[in-house]
Amino acid sequence: MECPLVFFSFVALTDASPEDHRRYNEWHQLDHRPENLALPGVAWGDRWARTSECRKLSTAHDDQAGTDYVAMYWFRDPVRQSIRQWEQLGMDSVQWGRGPIIPGVRRTLLAFFRPVKGYAAASALVSPAVIPYRPTRGLHLTMTRFTEPLGSGAHEHHRWQDRVQIPALLEVPGVAGAWTFALDHHQDNGLGLRSLDGGEGAGGLRITLLYLDDDPVTTSARVLQRTEDAATRLAPAAAAAAETVIDTPLRTIVPWQDW
Repeated sequence: MECPLVFFSFVALTDASPEDHRRYNEWHQLDHRPENLALPGVAWGDRWARTSECRKLSTAHDDQAGTDYVAMYWFRDPVRQSIRQWEQLGMDSVQWGRGPIIPGVRRTLLAFFRPVKGYAAASALVSPAVIPYRPTRGLHLTMTRFTEPLGSGAHEHHRWQDRVQIPALLEVPGVAGAWTFALDHHQDNGLGLRSLDGGEGAGGLRITLLYLDDDPVTTSARVLQRTEDAATRLAPAAAAAAETVIDTPLRTIVPWQDW
């Protein structure tokens, strides 16, 4: 997939009722996401829910503990032009009275990441570039913080992930593939929508997505066990360099059924 940047949005609904969740899902699935996917510079976009069952298997810092939804979009070249058009759509939607200014919505991460590497399990029968387009039951998402993104500890952690952890996870039943992403920059788009960032620079955050063909909670339990096994081959300095911000299963949102 030739996409230089992707965008991640983590959202929490504060003190939300079931009706608030319904309204937010309806807006996102029937208005916001289709408008974004129609843009020529957007290669793909999807969205997932962190349900109560997912939370039971999650670990998260306080600033991410309330995250309810995760969305992401892949941008084609010329990427700056694609992002300008995408952000202009956000401005236009406010003028249409259909914008993202929804009461109770708190955005815990709004940031652009660079794709690092894609992987496909042998069972998926497709290339890594195709993995994001396949239907899934959900994801297992891990976001990790590195205070020294170019330090030796981070480098050894990335080497371990690429050569030990992810190959082991691709053998877990229900895992179809994986992608890794490194922070490029936090968003500040003039709409008053800013990431609640911790001041990280490029590479200071890393997101790993496992694409799941089986139930995300059941599969994530297998993933956590296999990761624990793989961690025995992670050097102490590399382990110390990485701080987990959130580690959670996510469910794919089924339109009309999940709201």
